[in-house]
Amino acid sequence: MTESRPGARLADVAAHARVSEATVSRVLNGRAGPSASTRQAVLAALDVLGYERPRRPKETKAGLVGLIMPELSNPIFPAIAQVIEQTLARHRYIPVLGTQTPGGSTEDDLVEVLIARGVDGIIFVSGLHADMTADHERYAQIAAQGIPFVLVDGYSERISAPFVSADDAAAMEMAVSHLAELGHERVGLALGPERFVPVARKVAGFADAMRRRGLDAGHVEHSLFTLAGGQAAAGALLDRGCTAIVCGSDIMALGAVRGIRARGLSVPEEVSVVGFDDSPMAAFSHPALTTLRKPVEAMGTAAVDALLDEIGGSTAHRAEFLVQPELVLRGSTARAR
Repeated sequence: MTESRPGARLADVAAHARVSEATVSRVLNGRAGPSASTRQAVLAALDVLGYERPRRPKETKAGLVGLIMPELSNPIFPAIAQVIEQTLARHRYIPVLGTQTPGGSTEDDLVEVLIARGVDGIIFVSGLHADMTADHERYAQIAAQGIPFVLVDGYSERISAPFVSADDAAAMEMAVSHLAELGHERVGLALGPERFVPVARKVAGFADAMRRRGLDAGHVEHSLFTLAGGQAAAGALLDRGCTAIVCGSDIMALGAVRGIRARGLSVPEEVSVVGFDDSPMAAFSHPALTTLRKPVEAMGTAAVDALLDEIGGSTAHRAEFLVQPELVLRGSTARAR
């Protein structure tokens, strides 16, 4: 940008156009992201303040968006990543995928690398923002660097950013309603660690749904979101006499099925099992898994749309967007004996 008067600064244009300095920079460099109206506001501010308009680039390069996932061993995460990648491609953005691995790169490490690469924004899926014990000040530091970001699953009122989440309370209502209609009165809930926001929300939703039906809501077991974790939690719930188990993920549900069979019991004839996610393997297990379908298409699309708004300078939608799950009935649930 050519300065036509002393003391000209990027902040002047940003203040006049009522957008961020990062947005002004993207307009001046011809990068994708800002909407047509935002771009026009920046150009008008240049004219009013006496700045020379940037020359039109011959070709606009695709922008980069960071995508940070917790891991890829759970099939639901690659499914979400694929939706986000496809949606970004339609807007001429290329995702840069980073995954956290035990003993490997941390979320903070990945953020540092992505910012160094000049990403236009970052989408976090089930990151540290979902951990109620984590220090959320790290997100304020990202915002201070002018990097827009969106958070998927794990709402925190301490972070000023758009959130996209599955409605865990609605999911638990669907699961409990289905099992209660089948005559199950002693229903258990198998989940991952208590410190995660989606886990806490599922527990609260489960408790509300059970109590509304006059049922005991105290059969909750916390373990790991793994096959072994599901098997261990199922064993503890069977010891309490549960005839149905709702799980926090499909992987946990498959572990629960294994644990039930290890006790010499059958699914669903003696114990019903409900999963969560509707990952690709759920329909091909034996029996096929009744599960709560996570709306990955809607969530991935909403996350990208929210990030593009942030990149464009709009902060009007910094709230949580809840997406409704769907109960998918298959062969792992049946009427209670």
